[in-house]
Amino acid sequence: MHNSNTLDFKGLETLTVDIENHIAQIQLARPEQLNSMIPVFWRELPQTVRRIDEYAAARVIVISSQGKHFSAGMDLSVFQNMAKDFGGEPARRAERMRRMVLELQDAFNALEEIRIPVLAAVQGGAIGGAVDMLSACCSRYCTADAFFCIKETAIGMTADVGTLQRLPHLMPQGLVRELAYTGRNLGADEALRSGFVNQVFADQATMLAEVMKIAASIAQHSPMAVHGCKHMITYTRDHNVSDSLNHMATWQSGMFQMPDIQAAMQAQQLKQMPEYDDLHPLSSRMQDKQ
Repeated sequence: MHNSNTLDFKGLETLTVDIENHIAQIQLARPEQLNSMIPVFWRELPQTVRRIDEYAAARVIVISSQGKHFSAGMDLSVFQNMAKDFGGEPARRAERMRRMVLELQDAFNALEEIRIPVLAAVQGGAIGGAVDMLSACCSRYCTADAFFCIKETAIGMTADVGTLQRLPHLMPQGLVRELAYTGRNLGADEALRSGFVNQVFADQATMLAEVMKIAASIAQHSPMAVHGCKHMITYTRDHNVSDSLNHMATWQSGMFQMPDIQAAMQAQQLKQMPEYDDLHPLSSRMQDKQ
């Protein structure tokens, strides 16, 4: 893709990125450390997904990980850094803590805010901060050995990076409360029954192959139409039906244009795959700031 040729992700410490056929595959790449989320991760993930979006370099993002486990969540070093800063005048200390939590939240807010759908493929354990991240993805898939854990409760704190805000929209609230209060593991079968994951696969290789097929199916559609779907589903989660319908009408007044619709109809008539233009990247002036 022409837009992705200018992107270079070789310097990342915690992730690998591969963009091909309109699909960006992001892998958590610290398997020996169980892909724990060290301080640099909280900068690299949002910067990476936002750059992909800003350059319109992909139409779908698939997040997976290397090693036996998806992610052990927040690395101990993050907590240690917080402990070092936990001093000084109470009001200023509290204000700094609030800003720090908001910055951590922003790392996963980025997954929702970008125009591109984000799919997650999980094997092994997804613990603590990993559940926060998965909750911000569009769809989740896992292997039969996967498990999910709201671990924060067990270490004496309340999960604060999105799990408790997003999970009640994805699963029955009573189950979310049980998982949060007890800190117990949610296994793959129960995650499937409760709607947290879409499908369970026998192993990681099978899962990745199938999730990439789903990503390819998404990527063949109009990126404007898919962007509209993502935006509207997220919007209606946070607003009532009346407001969401009104927002939809306003969206269509500008976004409903004929070229993509004509391309889709023509492709169906000719029994061919439609071709669509990419979403526009930001201006080169903005991109130069990356």
